[in-house]
Amino acid sequence: MAAAVEAKVKASTTVTFLVGLALAVLNGVHEDASLLGPLPGWLQAVLLALVPPALAFLAGYQARHTPRDLADPFAPDPDGDGY
Repeated sequence: MAAAVEAKVKASTTVTFLVGLALAVLNGVHEDASLLGPLPGWLQAVLLALVPPALAFLAGYQARHTPRDLADPFAPDPDGDGY
């Protein structure tokens, strides 16, 4: 079974997607598809929108998880008894 993806990884992926999408829109608005050279405009838009979030996801997924300190008051209660 695969490990669950943390919320911080999902959030960074979403933000990176939006930034990549903004770059793709800027590339298309100027009608000068020169960011990626000889690739067709539609493929440039796809690459600019999908590659950054994919790399951010992989980097976040490979990053080590920071273990929670048991004395941390904001840590969730492991047994649910409120103490």
